[in-house]
Amino acid sequence: MFALIMRRLGIGIITILAVSIIFFLMLKVLPGDAAQIKLGQEATEANIAALRAKLGLDQPIPIQYWNWLTSFLSGDLGVSLASDGVPITTLMADRYEYTLYVTLLTAAIGVPISLALGILAAMYPGTLYDRILTFVSVTLVAAPEFFVATILVIIFARTLGVSDAVVVGSIEGMGIFELLEHFQLVVAALCFVIASQLIRMSRAAVLNVMSSPYIEMAILKGVSRKRIILRHALFNAIGPIVNVVALNLAYLVSGVVVLEVFFAYSGLATLMVQGVQTRDFILVQGLGMIFCAVYVVLMLIADVASIVSNPRLRHPK
Repeated sequence: MFALIMRRLGIGIITILAVSIIFFLMLKVLPGDAAQIKLGQEATEANIAALRAKLGLDQPIPIQYWNWLTSFLSGDLGVSLASDGVPITTLMADRYEYTLYVTLLTAAIGVPISLALGILAAMYPGTLYDRILTFVSVTLVAAPEFFVATILVIIFARTLGVSDAVVVGSIEGMGIFELLEHFQLVVAALCFVIASQLIRMSRAAVLNVMSSPYIEMAILKGVSRKRIILRHALFNAIGPIVNVVALNLAYLVSGVVVLEVFFAYSGLATLMVQGVQTRDFILVQGLGMIFCAVYVVLMLIADVASIVSNPRLRHPK
């Protein structure tokens, strides 16, 4: 098992390096010059050349990539071109808490509830409960995030008046329940989004295991369906379920741009969009690699959980 985990870790490192190369080269081929963008159209050629030398843009691309990669690995993400030389870590310090708290709250609430609903649907397949839950989950898959958020705002902010349509104000010093109240509509919208995937996948994973021979033998012996699922089938279905959970958590970190704009709160995803709009290549590179690293780490955790829970993966032969 240790060898398998090390192999997965090596694949993850290679993936991050490959993405960093692609990311770096893609930004290099985009039209526009970082020094020209920072100094403006009226800058002289001498000033542009001096700034390019200061930023290291006059060096060969492999050297530029190596300098950027070593700085990133040391924790230095560089300075923002569009914010008068403000370090990127400083820009992130003002925003990462919003993304982090929303992600953690959504994961703590949405993941357990979604898994429980999916497992209950697998316990009673074909019943009215199962059909209603399947219909709702399929409907949510087809509904984009902004549509779900709009429905929630209409119901809870405009009609009932129990929540605010815009997330404003500082979150410094807030407790868990205060944070939940502050981000209630954002968390609710994200819970609906991830529930559409988790419910269907957890139900499908459990039902797939239920067709195994050892499950059929347990059914013939008269073991109750509830006991079979909770004591036998669920553990063997953990692998695909954990993979789906990891994918949705990665989405929460980097894919909530629409909801951040919709509810007007400033997280890391919005910061990256602003970097694209202002052609702040250094900011986009840093945030892009952070999102990639989070995604790879979550996938690595999912792979390790699959290996631990399924002995057949440890002994493929």
